[in-house]
Amino acid sequence: MSTGETDLATLLASLQPTLDPEDYVFVCLPPGTASDAEHADLLADALATFREREGMTLIVPAKRAPTPAPVFKRIEMRVHSSLEAVGMTAALSRALTDVGISANVVAAFYHDHVFVPSARASDAMAALRALASVGE
Repeated sequence: MSTGETDLATLLASLQPTLDPEDYVFVCLPPGTASDAEHADLLADALATFREREGMTLIVPAKRAPTPAPVFKRIEMRVHSSLEAVGMTAALSRALTDVGISANVVAAFYHDHVFVPSARASDAMAALRALASVGE
């Protein structure tokens, strides 16, 4: 199994940010309720989960949100980044910070994913493409 790229310049030049057309929301299930039958469908539809002391966070399609919540778009970096790469998250966050966009970054085994406010997705894509062109 490949461990991914670690060189920051190579990572940035190879970002290939890709916008997911789906809208997503972050939902938190209180501690001890993730296994409840009422949450089974929501958990099954989750793109990602993360367990914290305060409860389990789920990233789910917006159409599955149990209550109104801020809506995000997911931008996947198609480059296969190593979990040990240094500086990629900071570079992505800085590029988005510079244009006033919040970034919720999720690093998975193969790719990094950035969740940005849905209304700013096109601006975020432009900022990340510009970052990639600087890395070339």
